[in-house]
Amino acid sequence: MTPVLRRATVDDAELLSMLAARTFIESFGHLYPREDLDAFLVKAYEVGRQRTILAHPAYAVWLLEADGEAVGHVAAGPCGLPHPEVVPGDGEIKRLYLVQGWQGAGHGARMMDAAMQWLLRDGPRTLWVGAWSENHGAQRFYARYGFERVGDYIFPVGRVRDLEYILRRPAEAGQPDA
Repeated sequence: MTPVLRRATVDDAELLSMLAARTFIESFGHLYPREDLDAFLVKAYEVGRQRTILAHPAYAVWLLEADGEAVGHVAAGPCGLPHPEVVPGDGEIKRLYLVQGWQGAGHGARMMDAAMQWLLRDGPRTLWVGAWSENHGAQRFYARYGFERVGDYIFPVGRVRDLEYILRRPAEAGQPDA
């Protein structure tokens, strides 16, 4: 059965909170001391924060579900990355994660396509995404969508400071292939 990709609603806040924490832990949990990871997860993925994001018209989140279980999510909205060339109206892929075992089967591309189409629904604009400097797979994935490294910043998780790359896809890249 093909997993269902659907736009999340405010009613999905608790599910999104749990899924976001799970996928972050599976992807990066091994990098951080437990107390730093726990504090980050509470701040970043708290249910109330997810509810606020899901209720905001400038943001969109999609859930990938298989047999009633959420196995992936992608979030998009206004760009908040610390780059001097970000301007109002620029969009950002905020996060894109799949549960372990669901990568590599085209599900990430399906989620990315939905987010890109939503971000570009009113026409071309510059898009941004941040990727951990050591996540070469993510960097290759975003490059396939026309994103190129244009800067970096430090992403704190407790006492740990990760080097993140800032990737940009210029408005001139046009509409994504669908």
